[in-house]
Amino acid sequence: MPEPGLPAPSPPLYLVDASLYVFRAWHSMPDQFHDADGWPTNAVHGFARFLLELLEQERPAHIAIAFDEALDSCFRNRLYPAYKANRDPAPEELKRQFTHCKALCAAMGLSVLAHGEYEADDLIGSALHQARPSGFRGVIVSADKDMSQLLWENDQQWDFARGQRWGMAGVKARHGVEAAQIADYLALTGDAVDNIPGVTGIGAKSAAILLAHFGSLDVLLTRIDEVAFLRMRGAAQMASRLREQREHALLWRQLATIALDAPLGGVEPGFVRAAPDAGMLSALAESLRFGPMTRRRLMQAAGLETGPAGP
Repeated sequence: MPEPGLPAPSPPLYLVDASLYVFRAWHSMPDQFHDADGWPTNAVHGFARFLLELLEQERPAHIAIAFDEALDSCFRNRLYPAYKANRDPAPEELKRQFTHCKALCAAMGLSVLAHGEYEADDLIGSALHQARPSGFRGVIVSADKDMSQLLWENDQQWDFARGQRWGMAGVKARHGVEAAQIADYLALTGDAVDNIPGVTGIGAKSAAILLAHFGSLDVLLTRIDEVAFLRMRGAAQMASRLREQREHALLWRQLATIALDAPLGGVEPGFVRAAPDAGMLSALAESLRFGPMTRRRLMQAAGLETGPAGP
């Protein structure tokens, strides 16, 4: 209970970048796991372990799990067809496992976010934007640096695998810029992961210096003539490239900016955990060939069984 006269703490809304953890499991888990039809299920098993650890450790009352479905149909591809074109398409074996992971979350009563034109980042940003007026603070479970642009004063980003958490004030220590400058920073440096080129010749250190001096990309682009006089290596050439690539820089920022207006579908208000579907959960555990301990942990995490997990 808060002390008399003090406001109650903001309830946390956990927002999980599921695709990151599915891909991580796909690459790290052995290929010994298969479903009843012989298809591999290593990514599902790894994702289930991650999800169980998160639910058991935090016991969140409000949570949404965001998946990437806009792998080549995202609105950003219309703006820049080469966006993420450096990524190989997911094999059918992995696509099937994404479907299983979404079904697992739904069976456990967790809000699932997915859309054909918006990425998981956009769904997480939009969910947090929708929840803020109700007093929620965000706990974004992702290691993706793009997500740091969403952080406000009471929010937190959590790299679950490394056990590292940071808030808005910790972004500068990690990336050299403020949370609100992340999209501008990526517009200047580019992002190789997403195939965003950035401005030629501007690296992380130069971008941080420019944004510290000018505050934002917009101000920088209106005062390009001043760049040549900054005490930075290659300042004159940097000014020339910013002048030449001004429109590109604005496009790169558009690609790097997380949308806050993505449609979220019929999720529970406040992303409160819904009643689990015991039959669906049991059927999934059977078809995916989860072991007895994992099945018991899933049932307990869903509130369908009590008592300590065990083999």
